[in-house]
Amino acid sequence: MTRRVVAVVSGAVQGVGYRWFVRSRAETAGVAGSATNLADGRVEVVLEGDADAVAAVLAGLDGADAPGRVTDVDVRDDAAQGMTGFTTG
Repeated sequence: MTRRVVAVVSGAVQGVGYRWFVRSRAETAGVAGSATNLADGRVEVVLEGDADAVAAVLAGLDGADAPGRVTDVDVRDDAAQGMTGFTTG
């Protein structure tokens, strides 16, 4: 089953390699999506792929290996769009 989520990550997550961390985790899990800096200092993460793989990447967004300091991850499910690849912006 394909799952798509949008997660907005708060904390000290810009300028610390957080987007590249997410990209690496997603690509390793075979999950498509994006990680984008927002103007307010948060990072928006979109993940789409196998539901279990998406859940595994989500679980690591605020894990011990995550760079910076994550204070909150707000997640919402969204309709799958058939994304391929992973971009950082």
